[in-house]
Amino acid sequence: MSEAPTEPLEPRDDRLLKTREQGIRYLLVGAWNTVFGFALFAALQLLFGDHVHYLILLCIAMVFAILNAYIGYRLFVFKVQGRWLRDLGRFSIVYIGSLAANIAILPLLVEVVGLPVLLAQAAVVGGSVVLSFFAHRSFSFRRT
Repeated sequence: MSEAPTEPLEPRDDRLLKTREQGIRYLLVGAWNTVFGFALFAALQLLFGDHVHYLILLCIAMVFAILNAYIGYRLFVFKVQGRWLRDLGRFSIVYIGSLAANIAILPLLVEVVGLPVLLAQAAVVGGSVVLSFFAHRSFSFRRT
């Protein structure tokens, strides 16, 4: 019995498939970066938390997490070429917005709600995933 011939994808279907694949790659790289950034923050908190405020440790961890994420998203998710510094600048703007939100929300969760620092940070990180995908796709790595 022969198989039915495969029809070519319509342009809309092709874009949807590419977006889905890009979204999956984004989640994989994002999962890695989340583990990386959270582990770095946790290590800094455990090593220096008695002497350095957790928001300072958060900023240090974010610098390394931003660079790690930039390389992963650039090479594996959005697969763009050229304009390394311009893309890094735009990418950093998105992450600065994320950091600002993190700096505002983390103390509320820790000092007002009473959550432990690491649990509060885990909650904040989880909230930023979807928004940052669209920001990176439409701003950081956008090509005309």
